[in-house]
Amino acid sequence: MNEKVISVHNLVKKFGSFVANDHLSFDVYKGEIFGFLGANGAGKTTAIRILSGLSRPTSGEVIVAGYDAHKQPEQIKKNIGYMCQKFSLYEDLTVKENIMLYGGIYGMKKQLIRDRTKNLLERLRFEEYGDRLIASLPLGLKQKLAFSVAVLHEPKIVFLDEPTGGVDPITRRQFWEMIYETAARGITVFVTTHYMDEAEYCDRVSIMNEGKIEALDTPAGLKQKYQAGSIEEVFIRIARPGKN
Repeated sequence: MNEKVISVHNLVKKFGSFVANDHLSFDVYKGEIFGFLGANGAGKTTAIRILSGLSRPTSGEVIVAGYDAHKQPEQIKKNIGYMCQKFSLYEDLTVKENIMLYGGIYGMKKQLIRDRTKNLLERLRFEEYGDRLIASLPLGLKQKLAFSVAVLHEPKIVFLDEPTGGVDPITRRQFWEMIYETAARGITVFVTTHYMDEAEYCDRVSIMNEGKIEALDTPAGLKQKYQAGSIEEVFIRIARPGKN
């Protein structure tokens, strides 16, 4: 785990006089599961928008998948996958139609899209759902499919923004098994979550507070440093100082 796929140094993002990201510096490596935590308003979403090519940094160096976020945001978009809690699937299209559509958006050739669609449906045991509308699927199946579509083009990095919100614990566990399998293929998984137990599954975790990264280490390293029994305890000590 020594090939950098994200390199951030002194990233600053301002909106007028408001500083959303205050001199962030961190690296993320190939095949790593990197947890990006922080309370609402801490600056996570702003940083992810910059890392995924949707927003430009005010200053600092941001290299994602080998491309400069200042100058090459379109190249970044071609080399990443993205999934958010609200999903990006079209409810009025079938499962197969969604896969084919996104394959085209990612610039994949038609035969490759067909091959990967077949493999994806078999791997997920979704053959019976191929011609069903997305709107008719249970939430857990939608999430598994949305994640699979986000990595259909084998990107270098996939960004998952609170991907397991609202599903049952069994489905969450199955989703994380998919994350492990994806990382094992060499795809970096950059994930935000409000479930602190999920942070324990990450290789490393960063915790933001008021626009700054206050801590970054392995889950075990963070718990040792803060003399805490869980990542949740670490998070509370950082995000709510004086209340523990």
